[in-house]
Amino acid sequence: MIEGELGAFLRSRREATSPEDVGLPAGGRRRTPGLRRSELATLAGISVDYLIRLEQGRDRHPSIQVLTAIADALGLSAADRAHLNQLAVVGQGVGLCPSGRPQLATTVRSATAAVLDALDPAPAYVVNHRSDLLAWNDGFERLARPLGLLDGSPPNLARYVVTDPRARSAFLDWADVADEQVALLHARRRGDCGTAQLVDQLAESAGDEFTRRWERRPVPDIHPRTIGVTHPQVGVLRLTPEPLTVAGPDAQWLTVLVAADEVSAEGLVRLGAGGGEPVLRSLG
Repeated sequence: MIEGELGAFLRSRREATSPEDVGLPAGGRRRTPGLRRSELATLAGISVDYLIRLEQGRDRHPSIQVLTAIADALGLSAADRAHLNQLAVVGQGVGLCPSGRPQLATTVRSATAAVLDALDPAPAYVVNHRSDLLAWNDGFERLARPLGLLDGSPPNLARYVVTDPRARSAFLDWADVADEQVALLHARRRGDCGTAQLVDQLAESAGDEFTRRWERRPVPDIHPRTIGVTHPQVGVLRLTPEPLTVAGPDAQWLTVLVAADEVSAEGLVRLGAGGGEPVLRSLG
């Protein structure tokens, strides 16, 4: 499913762009959504045949000039342009798994664990590039455990959001949260077997709903959006994720959940009250 990402991403953005978006007349009835290949090729100044090769994954190394022309023709956002550039740089390492085993970070460094501990009681956690929860602090434990988010070995944010029915009740804007998790899988994956297996599992468990999201090639928001969480103990909390890249050879991200308003800040205080000393929760 992760094969041919560059071409699939271009196709998804072409199909999501209407003629009116780029100043063209709508014309007659269209068999496919969005722009025709001939229309995009004309706008970008490339041949239709070359655009077909790009979308079908037969040319994985287009020049920066060609990608810029296509991005300009489609009016891509800054986030989409950054993702397109990343795909081009990666060069479409399709299905790479030289060892035949998942290549995943499964533990955090002691220094990262110390940062999590220092952040407590603010909820904070660390994930790898396939959204496995590697470590978290007591503040996150109190927030996430009652929601069922920490079930599983290891717990996985994407799997919980997409496949666990409790997630639909936990998140006020579940569809937006699901889109973001799929976008993060796209952006952070390395083409390793572990991520490919997770994507296949999510497609099998969630069916067309996941597949449609995956094939739209969503891109993570540059500025993380505030999410609403309905917590069984303190009610609605509005939290803004602040992700930070963890230095080191393995791709890891430390995210702190910050209260977006006073009511949520008070809710987090109530949630953390009577808890004793901060304790680092970690797998690995």
